[in-house]
Amino acid sequence: MTIKERYEAAKEMYQGAGVDVDAAVEALQRIPISMHCWQGDDVNGFDREGALSGGIQATGNYPGRARNPEELMADMDKALSLIPGKHRINLHASYGIFEDGEWADRDKLEPKHFAKWVEFAKERGIGIDFNPTLFSHPKAENATLSSEDLEIRSFWIDHVKACIRISQYFAEEQGSPCTMNIWIPDGLKDIPADRTAPRARLKDSLDQILSMDYDKSKVYVAVESKVFGIGMESYTVGSHEFYMNYASKNDILCLLDSGHYHPTEAVSDKISSMLLFFDKVALHVTRPVRWDSDHVVLFDDETKEIAKEIVRGGADRVLLALDFFDAGINRLSAWIVGMRNMQKALLNALLLPDERLAKLQEERNFTEQMMVQEEMKLYPIGDVWNYFCEINGVPAKEDWFEEVRSYEKEVLVNRK
Repeated sequence: MTIKERYEAAKEMYQGAGVDVDAAVEALQRIPISMHCWQGDDVNGFDREGALSGGIQATGNYPGRARNPEELMADMDKALSLIPGKHRINLHASYGIFEDGEWADRDKLEPKHFAKWVEFAKERGIGIDFNPTLFSHPKAENATLSSEDLEIRSFWIDHVKACIRISQYFAEEQGSPCTMNIWIPDGLKDIPADRTAPRARLKDSLDQILSMDYDKSKVYVAVESKVFGIGMESYTVGSHEFYMNYASKNDILCLLDSGHYHPTEAVSDKISSMLLFFDKVALHVTRPVRWDSDHVVLFDDETKEIAKEIVRGGADRVLLALDFFDAGINRLSAWIVGMRNMQKALLNALLLPDERLAKLQEERNFTEQMMVQEEMKLYPIGDVWNYFCEINGVPAKEDWFEEVRSYEKEVLVNRK
């Protein structure tokens, strides 16, 4: 049987369960995922040399890391060519491109330093999202937006303001809003004597940043929490409670990272609550192994549950991005596996008879509800996925890996 024939057979089976497969495929086509640039070069960026800092680590030494903008763009191009659908790219501020010997520190960044990225995105018809880079910098060694040092704090306030201006530039050039997410590595290794003062300084810094004039319809500012990090095991200034309250009060977005909570917490369970009180919610989907180790996203239970809540809550209300960096495997393969798995999870959610399941829950008919949920797990989602790949002109099943293998032999191995 051909891929199309298997798809038609799957459609008939799903129809018997009350699922419109064509509608599911069309819906998946409309869900963009923001693919993070930093997987391609182990979060190194282009504005500095030296080791990562601020609780950021990329482990492994697989050959072929992108060393400059041209190599990173080529690698992203290749990865996107093997991922079905039209997506977005997610940049950190440390990926500014300086030409003719020019360089600007992070508080002096301008839209012109990202003009090459706009050109890259426009040629491919994709959007750009953005992140201030408040780590891996001499002025981020102790603290950033919560620093006791006014000069340090002012530097980072100016950096984030610069990033808002750059984000608005992206939005205006691409004709769609740019999500700009703020994460800071501020915290303490041991038990704090004063938890309030650093958070008060962080609040003041954010207030100063948001006081600038920018178009909120074009720039979606988000804040991202974390439970703890390397060197801040006992106290994180930007906790979930801090940012959730701050975002609610100041009409910005609260970003949920699936690796930034206690291992017993599930981000999938948080999404419905957030959407009751926020118009939109931003997500970073990653795979924590015991904690925020940023492993490649798998087609696993939590990813499936996150996708279900995205679909049920309205995919247009969830700003979806991935966040992982694995230097121990082929970096393109990491991108492709993670992106395709997120799409598979979304497809899985779109192929569920949600109305029927919700009705069974309302009727407290938990016996039939469980039965339906379990039986749907063996429906032929793979046949629908392969068809989705085919109509988007990308290889189905594992066939894409041959292109990655060839790219590694022809391109990546030559990078020393």
